[in-house]
Amino acid sequence: MAGSADFDLYRPAEEHDMLRESVRSLAEAKILPFAAAVDEESRFPQEALDALVSSDLHAVHVPETYGGAGADALATVIVIEEVARVCASSSLIPAVNKLGSLPVILSGSEELKAKYLGPLAKGDAMFSYALSEPDAGSDAAGMKTRAVRDGDFWVLNGVKRWITNAGVSEYYTVMAVTDPEKRSKGISAFVVEKSDEGVSFGAPEKKLGIKGSPTREVYLDNVRIPADRMIGAEGTGFATAMKTLDHTRITIAAQALGIAQGALDYAKGYVQERKQFGKPIGDFQGVQFMLADMAMKVSAARALTYQAAAASERGDADLTYLGAAAKCFASDIAMEVTTDAVQLLGGYGYTRDYPVERMMRDAKITQIYEGTNQVQRIVMARNLP
Repeated sequence: MAGSADFDLYRPAEEHDMLRESVRSLAEAKILPFAAAVDEESRFPQEALDALVSSDLHAVHVPETYGGAGADALATVIVIEEVARVCASSSLIPAVNKLGSLPVILSGSEELKAKYLGPLAKGDAMFSYALSEPDAGSDAAGMKTRAVRDGDFWVLNGVKRWITNAGVSEYYTVMAVTDPEKRSKGISAFVVEKSDEGVSFGAPEKKLGIKGSPTREVYLDNVRIPADRMIGAEGTGFATAMKTLDHTRITIAAQALGIAQGALDYAKGYVQERKQFGKPIGDFQGVQFMLADMAMKVSAARALTYQAAAASERGDADLTYLGAAAKCFASDIAMEVTTDAVQLLGGYGYTRDYPVERMMRDAKITQIYEGTNQVQRIVMARNLP
């Protein structure tokens, strides 16, 4: 897939445009037909997973060395954006596969990379990210999950909450306290497998949106894992977690961008068909102004998201700022645009017979997870370029 040298800040390369066309075709043919049912039934989008795996689009970020597509950060963004345009729940397959596995890519040993990235690239396993806890959300350093050394093993105990795709994923990057005296510098990262003895899951959360992506608690009850499953050195887990989020907040921006684009596209088509007072409502200036504002905001969100993706690929010094800015801005825009799309459809927009109410519900979470937008503003303020 496209390499980092092939695009500048704002203009994707021809390979990126071709990728967009192929993902859009796949999404409209294989994912869109099931999107409403996935939401209505709150079920995992297996059809989307099968389609993405068969086209090698489920984890495009995995380097070629480990059997992956080796996609750059912008290509990954485009995949997530185009899937989210038709089904936000399904877009969390490539997004969370990156979130869960990026700590291994950034800080893991070669042995760890070979062991876990290969099955991920082949589509034999999914990867989730276990950072948050019941009492440690925005204050992630306040986590209580413990890992205690026992010879050549670590024994983990604790509860992780709000874990995306929990129960479906085979692998979990788990952050746990190895030295309680050191706060964030006493946190280490581990790979935990679904099949490890002592791993279990809570009931799926009953959510406002992204109902097709299971969100569950992960329970760790004396989970004994080999010491070589630690990601990086002891005490570096929190730093790895934060470095990961610098990159993956951009995938949430991509998801928000896709949701907003999907709502805009649907509303644009609707106002040309819906007639009142003898003509399409799209002919009325008030409606035209709403659409113009929606399109302008989506364009701005896309420019910032792609700029952040370019910075992610290059490892720019201002990545922390740009990642937070893209996530914050794109998700705020997604909420605005989807709400306006519901308004443009009037009473129809408020019913589940039309997709824009689902898009509005799905958009809300993008303002919350991977750091609330209030936290993003703190991150931006501390890292102003």
